Amino acid sequence: MASLRAYLGAWMVRRNVRNRLGMMDDLAHVRRVLNGATFPDPVGATYEPGEVGGIPGEWVRPVSGSGPRLLYLHGGAFIACSPKTHRPVTGALAARGFTLFVPDYRLAPEHPFPAGVEDCIAAWHGFSAGGPACVAGDSAGGNLALLLLLAARERGLAMPTAAALFSPVADLSATSGSRVSNAWRDAMFDPRGLARIGPLYLGGADPADPRVSPLKADLHGLPPLLFHVGEREVLRDDSVLMAQKARAAGVEAAAEVFPVVSHVWQFAERMLPEARRSLDAAAAFLKSHTPAGGASR
Repeated sequence: MASLRAYLGAWMVRRNVRNRLGMMDDLAHVRRVLNGATFPDPVGATYEPGEVGGIPGEWVRPVSGSGPRLLYLHGGAFIACSPKTHRPVTGALAARGFTLFVPDYRLAPEHPFPAGVEDCIAAWHGFSAGGPACVAGDSAGGNLALLLLLAARERGLAMPTAAALFSPVADLSATSGSRVSNAWRDAMFDPRGLARIGPLYLGGADPADPRVSPLKADLHGLPPLLFHVGEREVLRDDSVLMAQKARAAGVEAAAEVFPVVSHVWQFAERMLPEARRSLDAAAAFLKSHTPAGGASR
């Protein structure tokens, strides 16, 4: 059962984000909306610029102690956001004991596919040299996290110990299912607007290519996966179908669908009990598969 705050939070996101994004036909405006800071940085973490694998980014560490190492890939529709915008999530995970690096990967349309994917793979190659580590990401960053897993398998790189995905984009070619049934219910996105953003990122690539849409890929050999998604999201089916396909391929995978909440509600940890529950569960899942310690820079 959803909390009253979940209803309030979804209403606020609809008013302050979806209504402002509109049809997402003005890139500069979309970036202003998505890059707008709305939550304070969590106090249980420190933030420091850094570089891993030749990719700039941000180290996010717990105020005291150290724990498992986590590469976090931020969302932003492939065209916006940064490590700084996602501190409400990365700082919350650091406060739960993780040492994170958050790559500041290149964004479209200035740098279309596969620039962002290759940046994340390069960051992982450098980060994994420090020892066992896990991966997490939200929205577009969830897409990049899944593609990173597939690339690590294909290129013989160290495999992340596990991955937690918050409302990932798993199929850029999807036009049915929750893209239709949740077209009005989604508090953040109109799927018609998302459809305008896709070509900016793809740069001519086929949206059904498995190197773009991990739902189209062979998923055998991936590490344990955890998906959290909102029941009203247009991206709901991406998580549900990815978990189903992964299990069919012999991968440990689970998807939890949360009622009412808006896209990447984990940002609102200080407000929503559902955000705290999601982050607690994701942290416990990742820790159960990832040893603590190792190099942190």
